[in-house]
Amino acid sequence: MYYNPRHGRAQHAQDAFQPDGTRTCGGDKTRLLLRDAAFVHPAQLPNGRQIMLLKTLLTSACERDCYYCPFRAGRDFRRATFQPQEFAGLFMKLHQARAAEGIFLSSGIAAGGANTQNKILDTAEILRKRMGFRGYIHLKIMPGAEKGQVERAMQLADRVSINLEAPNTERLARLAPHKVFLEELLQPLRWVEEIRRTQPAWKFWNGRHPSTVTQFVAGGADESDLELLTTTDWLMKNVRLKRAYFSAFHPIRDTPLENKAAVDPLREHRLYQASFLLRDYGFDLEEMPFTPDGNLPLPTDPKLAWAQSNLVERPVEVNRAEKRDLLRVPGIGLRGAEAILSARRTGKLRDLSALRKLGIAVARAAPFLLLDGRRAERQIAMF
Repeated sequence: MYYNPRHGRAQHAQDAFQPDGTRTCGGDKTRLLLRDAAFVHPAQLPNGRQIMLLKTLLTSACERDCYYCPFRAGRDFRRATFQPQEFAGLFMKLHQARAAEGIFLSSGIAAGGANTQNKILDTAEILRKRMGFRGYIHLKIMPGAEKGQVERAMQLADRVSINLEAPNTERLARLAPHKVFLEELLQPLRWVEEIRRTQPAWKFWNGRHPSTVTQFVAGGADESDLELLTTTDWLMKNVRLKRAYFSAFHPIRDTPLENKAAVDPLREHRLYQASFLLRDYGFDLEEMPFTPDGNLPLPTDPKLAWAQSNLVERPVEVNRAEKRDLLRVPGIGLRGAEAILSARRTGKLRDLSALRKLGIAVARAAPFLLLDGRRAERQIAMF
């Protein structure tokens, strides 16, 4: 499920499947799918390219009763279901109309996770084999899917994912009491990595192994940022998770958590920043600036908070620092660090104007830098 609590609803399907019910005719369903521009989003592919991505469900019916979910069993709203052939045809209409370049396909669970996974796989098979679709497909792995189904999803998709929702067994019980953290959710991610290690890339549709991502409902189970990032860090190191997505909890009407307070969306932003520091910037979990309650400080981004504690008295010398140390300076990103290293081959960097030309956010970086042995922050007044 693609859950975006910032909007107080499931972003990809709750509206798309209303107001019509499950017995809509093909024309009505076509109209619904073509109408839902709100569910076609710009998205960044694993290679960095931006495309327009349709995010939706095969069915909004679900037999699971997750406490936070608008599609939970027993909740009173009208639901809709597409058959694989039907849905594949409707998506191709969107694609041919240039409204959607790729698809992120998930589903509510009906008659078990393995049965639902088969329908998702059938849809992808039809798109790839019968309709010749060569574009981007992201397939959701259902709780309860079998290893062979995970392997087939990998052969058809550019990306696969399964939502952990919570960082561990204890926290998951507060969100989704009938899901099993280790066997149903974590195990498929382990299978993906095992398959990547043992199956040659040529067996997959585009000659590459698909990437994997997961999603957490931040704050839904009263977990700390430390718990979320501990699990994220483990996944990145052990199953090569490409990215963790975080959705700040927002209560949904007529669910068991409808009276639970919404989580500040800024927390979601801080979790993303911290996860990128772990993934791309060489930070360790122990270096994250957690407060005593295990959360990241909301007023300050984690990279700046770390720098304020570690670099004010020991600024980084731009002309001698290694890439790893440059990346720890606020205002210097991956491209900026490479630009500095390249510029140093032709001479010393002696002022902030030179850094600005390289794309460095000098106002953020200056308090933590030395330029040829001199404090860079003293030049700020010139800017």
